[in-house]
Amino acid sequence: MLEISNVRLPLDAGLPDGGHLIERAAARALGVKPAAIKEVRLLKRSVDARKKSSGDVHFIATLGVSLKDASQEQGLLGKKGVKLHEPYEPLEIPAVPASARDAEPRPIVVGSGPAGLFAALCLARAGLRPLVLERGGDVDERQEAVAAFDGGGPLDVRTNIQFGEGGAGTFSDGKLTTNVKSPFLPHVLHWFVGAGAPEEILWKAKPHIGTDLLVDVVRALRRQIEEAGGQVRFHAQLDGIRFEDGVVSAALIRDTLDGAAPDAVEEIPARRIVLACGHSARDTFAMLHGEGLAMEQKPFSMGVRIEHSQRAIDRAQYGKAAGHPALGAADYKLAVHLPDGRGVYTFCMCPGGQVVCAASEEGGVCVNGMSRFARDGRNANSAVLVGVGPEDFGCDHPLAGVELQRQVEHAAYEAALAAGGAPYQAPAQTVGDFLEGVPSKGPAAGKRAVKPTYARGVVWCDLRECLPPFVSDAIAEALPLLDRRLRGFADPAAVMTGVEARSSSPVRIVREADFQAHLSQTPAVPSGLYPCGEGAGYAGGITSAAIDGLRVALAIAGELAERH
Repeated sequence: MLEISNVRLPLDAGLPDGGHLIERAAARALGVKPAAIKEVRLLKRSVDARKKSSGDVHFIATLGVSLKDASQEQGLLGKKGVKLHEPYEPLEIPAVPASARDAEPRPIVVGSGPAGLFAALCLARAGLRPLVLERGGDVDERQEAVAAFDGGGPLDVRTNIQFGEGGAGTFSDGKLTTNVKSPFLPHVLHWFVGAGAPEEILWKAKPHIGTDLLVDVVRALRRQIEEAGGQVRFHAQLDGIRFEDGVVSAALIRDTLDGAAPDAVEEIPARRIVLACGHSARDTFAMLHGEGLAMEQKPFSMGVRIEHSQRAIDRAQYGKAAGHPALGAADYKLAVHLPDGRGVYTFCMCPGGQVVCAASEEGGVCVNGMSRFARDGRNANSAVLVGVGPEDFGCDHPLAGVELQRQVEHAAYEAALAAGGAPYQAPAQTVGDFLEGVPSKGPAAGKRAVKPTYARGVVWCDLRECLPPFVSDAIAEALPLLDRRLRGFADPAAVMTGVEARSSSPVRIVREADFQAHLSQTPAVPSGLYPCGEGAGYAGGITSAAIDGLRVALAIAGELAERH
């Protein structure tokens, strides 16, 4: 099969009956007749809207093409943009012999987010029968708990948008884009497809799964782990770790179900523990710090969610082509650097999505964004975030960033109550009022009004009451600059809802080249603890977390296979 890059496709080629247009474009690129083509396959496709003002919006694609006369392919290899296609090769996982598997307790994976799931599946396929511990419930229980909280019910601090099977990414847009360049990326995408994700994630330049499909994918990944010999325990939280001479000897597990004895702790022998806890596992961070694990402060970001009409974003991004059925809902990614050096950027943009109630601690308001696969909601939303560094934390304690997050979320909770809201309603303000420095009394008037999507309802107020001054000042300075990059971004009618403070982990668990952490008192001794993923400070999204989980699992399996 030949691989042709930079092939221009009309938008209609993205419609269900557009295959003949793709075939015609492939034939033109190769200089052959369409009748000579045996098969055409999409390998990559992106949108080119650089000339949207003139109505020129189209796709740029990489195509895999097979000709009916295979010998003809060799003569085309010297043509510009044409090369031999290298098909996907499945990941080679070291086969750990039974002698090595039985020589020590089975590995424990803490957390069932993307890092934990992919690490556990890799370990299981290596024959190591991992035990996965998840403090929250399974994905079906999570859906019920989230729906109940959205409907005004009490917060379940154990099972919510942050905690439970699939991790925080399950209730997101399911974006699989990443800035990480890794040979493991194709494996992550193919494993997702193997668990039921749409095959289009293999060729779309900006792939996503959507929350409605992710729940099924996550459930399927768990079943694959179990079928390969692993075990998943829900409502089981890592409560402590036993060490002998700086090396893990046991994990202490606490049952988080209602009615469980608060002091009942189960001790499980352990030699290797993969710490794939998410960025909201604040009590786990505190426990690990108390155990003497080497940890350090890590920069993160905080800010608000901003909502616009999705139609307005479509027009701004695609011009006259907006609304074409092959394009779907438009997205964006914006960033500016302010004169004082602080960065402001958009993050986790959710086309056709909603702002979600993402609290996991009582007395705090936390927001995030979510989209379904169809991305067919009326609003677009994304985070507008300001970079926060250790110099903003107020002290040098490794967990100072965690405390800053908590303070801001508590301030948002109190600001909403002070403005007459109910518990866990979120403070909100129009962009126009925010820039003018006046509290909002309600949404903007007229047809341009944006109706907030936060399920528990918003309370109109002044977001400066809950954001640190350097954050609110940076957002106010950045909004007009971001508007220059995307027309209408600073629309006075747009709505900002606060606060978003968990874009990434504020702490990093220090690990060495072999992926192992160490205790501060025994820095030269590999501890048998393997921090990985977003919570440990080594990833920033679903894909990069899954990649990191794979890398750690392969290191463990490789070491055991080589040793034995």
